[in-house]
Amino acid sequence: MSRVKRGTLKNKRRKNILAQVKGYRFDRSKKERIAKVAIKHAGAHAFRHRRAKKREFRNLWTLRINAGVRPHGLSYSRFIDALKKGGITLDRKVLSELAQNHADTLARLVEQLKK
Repeated sequence: MSRVKRGTLKNKRRKNILAQVKGYRFDRSKKERIAKVAIKHAGAHAFRHRRAKKREFRNLWTLRINAGVRPHGLSYSRFIDALKKGGITLDRKVLSELAQNHADTLARLVEQLKK
């Protein structure tokens, strides 16, 4: 059986790991073993923060909707309740956009719900 040298594979793997940690500081960007740990931690944080981002945006949308409907004499919860009872199925992202950039449209929507 012929001998197989694995130097090229090892170098390719090392190059890939170091490419992933490009821009990291100190030994994290230079040493393979430390770089592997850095990649593992970065991946864990990225996974967790993708979930957190969804929560943070929903909170932001809630704040914007609440600020948009307060001048019309409604609170956020009463507004959402009125939407559900009125059979209007706009999600919070769209309602937030209306509150922030299209106040006149939101005002018409609130007036329609008050009837």
